[in-house]
Amino acid sequence: MLDVSDITKEYEFNNEKKRVLDDISFSVADGEILGITGKSGSGKTTLLKILRGIESFDEGSFRLEELEITPDSGKDTIRSLQLSTAIHLQRNFGLWNGPAIDNIIRRLNIQYSGDEGLPEPDSLYYDEMYEEAMEYIRLVGLEDKALHSSNLLSGGEKQRLIMARQLAAKPKLLLLDEPVTMTGPGTKQEILDVIKNIKGKLNIPIIVVSHLPEVHLYISDRVAYLEDGRLVETGEPEKILKHFLKDLDEQVKLPQLQQKEAVIKVRNLSNRFSLLRVGEVLKFENVSLDINRGEITALIGQSGAGKTTLMKMIEGLRTPKEGDISYLHEGEWLNILEFTRQRLDLRKKISIMHQEFTLSPHSTVREQMAFRLRLKGEKSLDFARKKAAELGISEEVLDTLYSLPDMSEDEKDKIMHQINMSPDVYALLFPLITKTDVDEHAEKVFDALDLPMEVLDKTPYQISGGEHVRAYIALALATDPEILLLDEPFGDLDPVTLRDVTNSLKRINEIFGTTIVLVSHHMDFVREVAHRAILLDKGKIIMDGKPEKVCDRLIEMSHASYLEHDIRELAA
Repeated sequence: MLDVSDITKEYEFNNEKKRVLDDISFSVADGEILGITGKSGSGKTTLLKILRGIESFDEGSFRLEELEITPDSGKDTIRSLQLSTAIHLQRNFGLWNGPAIDNIIRRLNIQYSGDEGLPEPDSLYYDEMYEEAMEYIRLVGLEDKALHSSNLLSGGEKQRLIMARQLAAKPKLLLLDEPVTMTGPGTKQEILDVIKNIKGKLNIPIIVVSHLPEVHLYISDRVAYLEDGRLVETGEPEKILKHFLKDLDEQVKLPQLQQKEAVIKVRNLSNRFSLLRVGEVLKFENVSLDINRGEITALIGQSGAGKTTLMKMIEGLRTPKEGDISYLHEGEWLNILEFTRQRLDLRKKISIMHQEFTLSPHSTVREQMAFRLRLKGEKSLDFARKKAAELGISEEVLDTLYSLPDMSEDEKDKIMHQINMSPDVYALLFPLITKTDVDEHAEKVFDALDLPMEVLDKTPYQISGGEHVRAYIALALATDPEILLLDEPFGDLDPVTLRDVTNSLKRINEIFGTTIVLVSHHMDFVREVAHRAILLDKGKIIMDGKPEKVCDRLIEMSHASYLEHDIRELAA
């Protein structure tokens, strides 16, 4: 049994205090799943970290069986709490290499040796640990994969193995933070069924934080709704979720396409890619498709189907063994996979948002927009070419530098090291941007995104979750791109914020005629925002058409019974 009484937590940033949890009280019985929902930034993850003992708090207390925790609890009490709880944080893939079962044996070995060293098969307690490890493997449905190397498991299998490791700690409380957010429908179904199985067999309190209403309708016994750090209400899932979705904006109408004119042509892509995160080889063979001007196109499919890999090839950031990806540029078709002087001009027309998007926490939105405009402003490229020539930097290296802001931080660092340059080179190559320049570019984009102009002079800590996402979209649009490429940047948004973003993308599409290609696991988002959906499976296009039908096909393929609950009815 877990009892939480009057938990309060404040953060201090730039000499300002912000109350992120305000007088939170609730209880969770043994064998009960309490779902926690709320908008992005409502305090859900902070609450879980407090209950795990990895985050302090200012007022209140909580009790787990006989163990009571207060703000003044000492290290020994906090250590006892940590040994009594297990937490699964979102996007966590921390596993040891080697057979899957070894990950469980290592966890069990802590009670014998005090660490996660792998015992020898002839050690005293090895057989006992092996049998116990198999029990946890069976509990999460991985008995057939016990001897498979952990790095060769699919994303969903890795998630289940991590959960088995947590359970091997014999927790008295299981905490799950967005356990299925960034996964396809099939993987979500696997993990949700495992959580249900754990509930039935272990009889411990379980808390599941998720912004997805369909998840709570499928597994939660009760739901608690947090808003701005306060617990608004707790009760039956359907009732609470209806209240949560009451602030959902009306859908903006999807703009109608007048005609179809290709602006991107993908022709005969073939290659084999090793997908390290899911441990499989992805094979593309003669993949071809067109992206039409002004169209919003969604790429969907199971985890590991090839969506992100195809998107990276379309972006020109990954090169296939065979095939071409051509963009209509100034009346001619230009292959983005091959370096030419014109490719720099083409990149200026393209803006990209990746999965791990975020605003820099210590810079204002204005400062970050100014950097974008330095690179892709109206006269930036001519300025950079002249400076590069003065500095002895080739056009090919300039092309590489120009593409780096569209890559992940890891990719950027790796390439900067390879070309032996530091980020300081951007200050030398690209022109300074004035406050007036930023204001002029921001005004029309902020208006389309329904963002107040004062957001420009705020840091991410000073704006709401929805404003954060729309501000990042504003950065992507500040340079007037003709094509916007979105690789699952909105996968962990709550439905209220996501509707806000969905409407914003439709407005952008209508006002500026922007061609948008996006990857998403979120079926309701795809149904609302896209003119067209393309279903990928193992590197092949298996369906291309109206989003409603294509999404239904993916759900059917995934056996995703949790999606039988239609959240659109809750919002009605």
